[in-house]
Amino acid sequence: MFGVFLCGAAFFSGHFIGLRNILGSVFPQWSEADVVSVSERLVSAIHATLATAAGVTVVSSCHDVMTDSHWLADTFVAFGAPYMAGDIYFMYLTHFYNQRVKGHTSPETTHSLKTVKAFLIREWMLVLHHLILLLVFMPITLLLRRGLGDFFVGCLFLTELSSPFIAIGRILIQLGLDHTMLHRVNGIIVLLTFFTCRILIFPFMYAMYARQFGIPLHRVPFSLPLHCNLGNLALLLPQVYWFTLLLKKARRLYHRQTRRD
Repeated sequence: MFGVFLCGAAFFSGHFIGLRNILGSVFPQWSEADVVSVSERLVSAIHATLATAAGVTVVSSCHDVMTDSHWLADTFVAFGAPYMAGDIYFMYLTHFYNQRVKGHTSPETTHSLKTVKAFLIREWMLVLHHLILLLVFMPITLLLRRGLGDFFVGCLFLTELSSPFIAIGRILIQLGLDHTMLHRVNGIIVLLTFFTCRILIFPFMYAMYARQFGIPLHRVPFSLPLHCNLGNLALLLPQVYWFTLLLKKARRLYHRQTRRD
């Protein structure tokens, strides 16, 4: 698995570096903030697309939710783990250069503990989410499961389905296309995929467990170890928070468009 981990590190960092160089050459009028931001979002979309494909493969292959296994469950966890660490750095670079563009820091400002602290204060929840996946989810998946529950690992991969559309939305805003029909349609897709694959996926997993063992859905939490319920809750709560932010943003955009019309 260490070799797979190294391949993932090379794959995602290589794509970020390559996209940064290509976009800088193709769009010389873009600022460094634009180049880094779009590169980071494209790498996020690539990771999410691969995770979704792995999730569909694993879920569709595991008919017994506890004992059926698929090699992609462990392999993609190891392959995708470097992305979680790398994306924290990519997000930091995006924040750093955006602060320059907005005039919050001078062009002479260099990377320092102060700039890192400002980034962590602003993006603490995303950073914490990435660290939990990297430092908690990965060791549990690779070392403590004893080969059980690949189906549920695949379901968690499916939570990434909305990420490519979120990345597309941010890129459209970056390109000044946030008033187009494409942006509005993409926003609807974001809400639908986010709600379905990041929130409803958790009751779906409990329902599949209930069907597997022939117990009522409301008894499933009492049939699982406490740490399983707490782990699911820790993953679900940030998704609910981010979904409320998406709804608020969608409402603002709707009212803005209505006033403009």
